[in-house]
Amino acid sequence: MKFRITLIISFLLIIFGFSAFRMDDDPFTQLLKKLDDYTNKFPQEKVHLHLDKPYYAIGDDIWFKAYIVDAKSAAPSVLSEILYVELINEKDSVKKQLKLPVVSGITWGDFKLPDSLSEGNYRIRAYTNYMRNFGTAFFFDKAIKIGNSWANKVFTETKYDFKKENNTDRVTATIHFADKDGTAYKDNEVSYDVQLDYKSVEKGKTKTNSNGEAVITFVNTNGLTSKSGKIVATITLENKQKVIKSIPITATSNDIDVQFLPEGGNLIENLPQKVAIKAVNAAGHGENVKGVVVDEAGAEVTAFETAYLGMGNFIFNAQAGKTYTAKVKFADGSSKDFKMPMAQKSGYAITINNLDTGKVSLKIMSSENLVNGAELKIVAQQAGNVFYVSKAKMEKQVLMANISKKKLPGGIVQFTLFSSDNQPIAERLIFIKNKSDLLDVTLNTSQVSASRKGKTTFSFDATNQQKPALGSFSVAVTNAGKVAPDEDNETNILTSLLLTSDLIGYIEKPNHYFLSDDLNTEKELDNLLLTQGWRRFLWKNIISGAGPSITYKAEKSLAISGTVMKGNKPVIGGKVMLMATKGSVFIIDTVTNAEGKFVFDNLNFGDSTKFVVQARTKTERKFVDINVDVVPGQVVMKSKNNGDIEINVNNSLMKYIKESDNYFSEMTRLGLLERTIKLEEVTITEKKNPAKNSANLNGAGRADYILTSENLSTCITLSQCLQGRLPGVIFRGNIPYLMRSQNTPMSIVLDGMRVEAEFLDNIVPNDVETIELLKSIGNTAIYGSQGGGGVLIITTKRGGGTSNYNRYAPGIVSLSPKGFSVSRAFYSPLYDDVTTNNTRKDLRSTIYWNPQVVALKDGKAKFEFYNADEAGQYRVVIEGIDAEGHLARKVYTYEVK
Repeated sequence: MKFRITLIISFLLIIFGFSAFRMDDDPFTQLLKKLDDYTNKFPQEKVHLHLDKPYYAIGDDIWFKAYIVDAKSAAPSVLSEILYVELINEKDSVKKQLKLPVVSGITWGDFKLPDSLSEGNYRIRAYTNYMRNFGTAFFFDKAIKIGNSWANKVFTETKYDFKKENNTDRVTATIHFADKDGTAYKDNEVSYDVQLDYKSVEKGKTKTNSNGEAVITFVNTNGLTSKSGKIVATITLENKQKVIKSIPITATSNDIDVQFLPEGGNLIENLPQKVAIKAVNAAGHGENVKGVVVDEAGAEVTAFETAYLGMGNFIFNAQAGKTYTAKVKFADGSSKDFKMPMAQKSGYAITINNLDTGKVSLKIMSSENLVNGAELKIVAQQAGNVFYVSKAKMEKQVLMANISKKKLPGGIVQFTLFSSDNQPIAERLIFIKNKSDLLDVTLNTSQVSASRKGKTTFSFDATNQQKPALGSFSVAVTNAGKVAPDEDNETNILTSLLLTSDLIGYIEKPNHYFLSDDLNTEKELDNLLLTQGWRRFLWKNIISGAGPSITYKAEKSLAISGTVMKGNKPVIGGKVMLMATKGSVFIIDTVTNAEGKFVFDNLNFGDSTKFVVQARTKTERKFVDINVDVVPGQVVMKSKNNGDIEINVNNSLMKYIKESDNYFSEMTRLGLLERTIKLEEVTITEKKNPAKNSANLNGAGRADYILTSENLSTCITLSQCLQGRLPGVIFRGNIPYLMRSQNTPMSIVLDGMRVEAEFLDNIVPNDVETIELLKSIGNTAIYGSQGGGGVLIITTKRGGGTSNYNRYAPGIVSLSPKGFSVSRAFYSPLYDDVTTNNTRKDLRSTIYWNPQVVALKDGKAKFEFYNADEAGQYRVVIEGIDAEGHLARKVYTYEVK
């Protein structure tokens, strides 16, 4: 964890033929060098977000701190300095995106949840541009629940019942409709659309019964390929108002899939091997099972039983020429037969015992025909850092060695067995809990207040192996009576950076494995790694030198780049100017290189900034084409965390969102919070603003007349398009005039920038989104003397239009790239101020949030806040990282009376 290690060779206690591996220049040494070269050439990053709490209500803020680390060195990342954080809804659509500057692998931000959002299962996704080269499996992707009581009239609770009919899955969904107080909606019409994998499989109408329940039945004919989806149910209330509810479908059957996974990869005949079990239901949750293995004659060979979340293991010795079946019994009394994996007649097996606190016991076994003196090699590595290498001649059927855990890093370590011709033939993942790789956070709690609105001060010492650590920490304090933690299922800095980022797929209850160090938990963690493998890279790629295509560069700053062309040739030494026209104001210039490329980097601008890029040749000729580099947005893939989807979000969070209601109502009463009020008797239809992207100083769309892009597609020049289409406007040549002031040309404002009237025909009609005509005194007054002859506000396509940037004239383009989001400061009241109204109710659920508590070189840090106005158990969570990559997590609770 601590250093960027190329090779660490451990000389260990060798038993039964192992010999310490000497680093000479043989082909295997070259392979290990290739591993180091590969991981240096294609470094990878990990991202963790510390959220202030695990679930939210509409109107809340989501506060988070991001930690980005180099997967190889574990130190705070120096690769990327820009992070993307997204809030994604149940439709796999990005609702909000933040672009944040990263300093020393650290940044923070927040999302505000407006009351226009609906309740549901959302996702927080975080990644760097560079991470996109390696696929979305490396992104931070966490499911969060967002409840809505504040702006919600209808609450649903759904129960599913599954039955098998002629090899199809019949599902009966019983949906209970009620208001916030639990009063059922009786005899209300309900229309529904059942969708599986985005395809509609059933539509219809029904009515709620006297209990407020609507029963919907549908059939899944596609098996497990369509096991998830949603029911879109629309209930009509007494005032004819229609309320739409989206109800997740997490499964369409109660089938349980059981897998049998031999340790190391393959079963070998006549070798006693550990076989792992993984039993998972259709919703993605582990289900405990038990059963027996029988041979083809029906004779029982061994029994097995899972211990935790459907995972377990047993010892199995497959005999030559025999086939085996596992007879599995489920919790409901049913049973099913599964074929055991076929055993190979010849091969090698690897087995590891990781339950000893001080050492890892390694054993290599071979079939009898391979006891021939062939040289095998074993490698233990993490993220390309090799921590153990040894080789042995297979002169006995069993070889063993013990490896001190002090020599291995914390986190997942991969052991790989190589054949005599350096091909990987068996593999095993283990998890090392090495305290030397963690920070110890020692809290001083002498100044913790137990009174309401009392001042609480915490100080702490951060050390690693009793030495002070310079680090950055985030602190979240919540009222655990309102925000009840699910400790087993928490995602935190240890679970993210040490465990789940190196395992593929959904990991159920990841923090369970970090809550205690007892033997039983160690066994459960080992079963997880026996059943859920992951490959950050493939050995065949190392051997062949084939790496991923690096399409996306590590971003060091905001930049605008592109190429200047004249015809089909690059413009060399061309003059390029960048002008910020809105949001920020600056002008900078540069020249193109031998390939016609230009770049403006080290920029710093906000989201609302608009730019114009102008290019000329060396001789000031403007008839050139500018091609701005545009990075495509990241596609939203299906969530891997389907097991965390909650069917009844509002009901599961009812206590929390009702408490939040009280807080929001109090804030609204005091005028400190805005909310949307929907009128009961009035149907309000918002008219779409046709010029929503314009820079009209009166406000987008506030004009005497608006012409949109669909009216501008049949002409060559813009003046031709506009003649006869703008009321009260005439043209002389290509210059527009108002009929009432024919001696003063109209002002042209292009994307917020004033241009000359003669410039009009330099604008390509197809690039225009809207043209707003300002001719009345009420609309032109804001432009002063420049508006005397009328104003044409021309907005090119971008943002809400159809292109990312716009080439509206030779040598000129406009663009609106996404800039940095501004992070807000968390509000924390000060009750020692004599001017503070201490009679005001303080009903916060998040008591304190601080994303940047810094421990200096002496390892000391301090933070303070005031308790809220409610009694209860307050929970303090501290997470952080030091300059060398050591991780910290501390949880402390105290009582407020």
